Amino acid sequence: MPEISPRPADAPGSAPGGTSGARPPRTGRSAWHRKASRPVSLWLMGLVVVLIAGHWIPQSRWLLVHMVTLGVATTSILVWGQYFTESILHERLGEPDRRRQVIRINALNVGVLACCVGMVGAWPWVVVAGATVVGLAMCWYAIDLGLQVRRALPGRFDATVRFYSTAACLLPVGAVFGAIMAFSPAEPWRTRLLLAHQGVNILGFVAMTAVGTLVTLWPTVLRTPMAPRQDRHGRIALVIMIAAVLAVATGSLGGWWWLTAAGVLIELVAVIIVGVDMVRCASRKPPRDFPGYSMAAAICWLAVWLCWLAWTLLTRRDHLLQEDITALTVPVVLGFMLQLLIGAMSYLMPMVMGGGPSIVRATNAKMHTLGALRATAANAGLVVWALSIGTWTSRIGLGLAVLAMAGFLPAMLAMVRTGVTLLRAKRAGAAGSVHPVAGSAGEGSTDHSPHHPSEPREDEKASSASETSTSRPTIPAATAPAGRRSFVEGMVGLGAALGAVAVGRRLDGTPGLSGPGLSGAAAVAPTGRTTTVSVTMKDMHYHPATVDVPAGNRLVISLTNADPDQVHDLYLAGGAHSPRLSPGQKATVDAGVITAATQGWCTIVGHRSMGMELEVRVNGASVGQGSESPAVGTGRRKVDLSQAPGRGFTTRDARLPSLLPGRTHPMTLTVTESVQEVAPATTIHAMTYNGRVMGPVIHARIGDTMNVHLVNRGTMGHSIDFHAGIVSPTPNMRTIAPGASLDYRFTLPRAGVWLYHCSTMPMSSHIAAGMFGAVIVPPRDLASADREYVLVQSESYLDARNGAEVNADKIAAETPDLTMFNGHANQYVFAPLTAKVGERVRIWVLAAGPSRGISFHVVGTQFDTVFKEGAYLLRPDNPEGGGAQALDLSSAQGGFVEMTFHEPGKYTFVNHSFVEMERGARGLIEVTA
Repeated sequence: MPEISPRPADAPGSAPGGTSGARPPRTGRSAWHRKASRPVSLWLMGLVVVLIAGHWIPQSRWLLVHMVTLGVATTSILVWGQYFTESILHERLGEPDRRRQVIRINALNVGVLACCVGMVGAWPWVVVAGATVVGLAMCWYAIDLGLQVRRALPGRFDATVRFYSTAACLLPVGAVFGAIMAFSPAEPWRTRLLLAHQGVNILGFVAMTAVGTLVTLWPTVLRTPMAPRQDRHGRIALVIMIAAVLAVATGSLGGWWWLTAAGVLIELVAVIIVGVDMVRCASRKPPRDFPGYSMAAAICWLAVWLCWLAWTLLTRRDHLLQEDITALTVPVVLGFMLQLLIGAMSYLMPMVMGGGPSIVRATNAKMHTLGALRATAANAGLVVWALSIGTWTSRIGLGLAVLAMAGFLPAMLAMVRTGVTLLRAKRAGAAGSVHPVAGSAGEGSTDHSPHHPSEPREDEKASSASETSTSRPTIPAATAPAGRRSFVEGMVGLGAALGAVAVGRRLDGTPGLSGPGLSGAAAVAPTGRTTTVSVTMKDMHYHPATVDVPAGNRLVISLTNADPDQVHDLYLAGGAHSPRLSPGQKATVDAGVITAATQGWCTIVGHRSMGMELEVRVNGASVGQGSESPAVGTGRRKVDLSQAPGRGFTTRDARLPSLLPGRTHPMTLTVTESVQEVAPATTIHAMTYNGRVMGPVIHARIGDTMNVHLVNRGTMGHSIDFHAGIVSPTPNMRTIAPGASLDYRFTLPRAGVWLYHCSTMPMSSHIAAGMFGAVIVPPRDLASADREYVLVQSESYLDARNGAEVNADKIAAETPDLTMFNGHANQYVFAPLTAKVGERVRIWVLAAGPSRGISFHVVGTQFDTVFKEGAYLLRPDNPEGGGAQALDLSSAQGGFVEMTFHEPGKYTFVNHSFVEMERGARGLIEVTA
């Protein structure tokens, strides 16, 4: 949210009537809100960025959900929870307490940011660190609330603050469950932890805080007294919610879905208790502005989500999977949490900004602009999303809901701009010339305290009296009555939703535009029936590879990964997909209503080219008559190799590492996956040993022993094959699943430049993605050289998008986009190797492939020594007086060349197959005198 900087009229140092001469320093709650709410502004901006760029950001769905729940919602709870606590306890904190609260909120957001970075980078321990910081910040908040209650005099609503404190204690527990999930546990623990995580955090922390607040905030928003015994009913509901959270958490972790469902239904009872009192308040004075509409709808969506979740638990039971739970994310995150937060902030922000009744009326009018339209469009869009069968209808409905909720941002900015302008004018003594625009009857009413809805606030009484004597706002021109205007706006919002349905149904019936399995020559009416099939993934194939579905049926695929060591998934041409499944894991893919033939495939790099395709047929139609997978081009992507590497790129040190000490060498190679630069402004989703495209260079002697510990921290199966050793492939080169490890022991019996690489199929894709390296074993009695360098050539096959996996179709067609040394196409053009005149320079060369060899040449000099594949082809003292101009190596071959430079200058080394040179296989040697 924007910074709320103006001082309230009753702040210390203000002149009577809210004006002042010299502007005093900002203190009090207004300045505190300005500082404390700043992270919310940043999270909202971050949400916009992730929404726009989510296609290129790993874990974008996780980010969107947790930027709302942790970034926006949790930070807001800390800010506004403190505000309500002070109102309930009639307490104003001093500046040291304010500063401490801001530090706590900033610490919380550092932890949330660490969680986001850890998830995007696939660094689970960073997630654990972030979750720890979040948990500690919330414990600190809970203790602080408890101390404030102890200091304050007993009051009618003290129990609400105690429940704020109890709810805050639940978030650290939920954070523990979330941190464990960062390590990608297998089923059934993945689903159990997710349910426990949601139960503690949503049913506990968020819902308890929301219900405790609504008991008093709801009648305040409606400007009506509380219902009889409403505060007592609120306390009863909060106690019931604690029991519900315990039942959900226990049932989820134990796999007792009946207990989990019972806990959800108990929570529903608590929501109904509070909801009945809300209805009683609304029956006396119905909502007439945006906060009331939005908050009422939010509670309804919470009840809908609880019913939906309970039904899912009871019907799925032993077949429950994580995907069944994540499918329910939208109604609770958007419908309940975000909508409730927006509604509450729309009411509270003008009140906190203050300035007296006329200014509050003006800021309320801005904040509630088109309130009925926004509320109707948001909730009608969510209903369309929930009830739609077609994919496009669902997407457009959800888009309408998001767009309507985003209308809060311009309304908020307009409110702040208006409030700041009027407050400055009032301070300057120009209130008599200010003409704030009053809103509707509902929007323009004088603000009241959030916890004493029947009485005006003291600061507003004083400010109102001041305004009576100093200002005479102009009466605005007549406008449509509030009720009629809200009705018209609501009809427009409903019309937008109906238009979304019409457009969505049209697209769902249009060939090439529909969602999963929905394209076809003509629209097919849904039958209302569901076809459920079981598909197993094993040996790089789907079993069965063909599925027949009656036209109009909904297709649900129960997917199982039966491969012992490979990760697989399923992506259907229309967009439905499963998560990546480790060996033994299961998932459910809802393909939607099938109206024409379609196709699915495994998205793991290279798996599709090896046969992992699934055909979905309708009444015997071939896949060509329906939805085909998008064509993947094999044309070369243009890369500007005249540009320097990116600012964040670190040039690979090409110098030969020192010999490893001793004769037995323990070494750990960790497999990771990340986005890395391979050419200027060009990145791939790389698979690496120890974090970089091209693994570490190993330099050891003949007869040394290597003890390699391989750890797989990637998202799929990986392995390693050392050409330098003589061992059985079966135990040593086997594929290991994510999270697994193996030990690979071998001796170096012979000299050479030896390749090591991932041997998991398809090997070509894994090598092209960066999983290769060199083992340098010098021949006996090798003469010393002044400088030694290592150059390993490889190819890269680029997708059209940066950060994507390598293009398996290009690999099969042998159409590389880049040919590069040591993992980057032109790094040594901008960071040349160095030598001096007269020095002997030895360059070790390896062709890693996966497919191309090399003709290594250095322009301007000749080789007097050539060693290839374990033997000398040329020595300096050969009797023929011969020399060499190139070292020719096929894929997986290696050797070295030696030369001396007679003159200073810049010498270019290249692959003399010039098409490879033009793709990036070149660099410079800068020779000085």
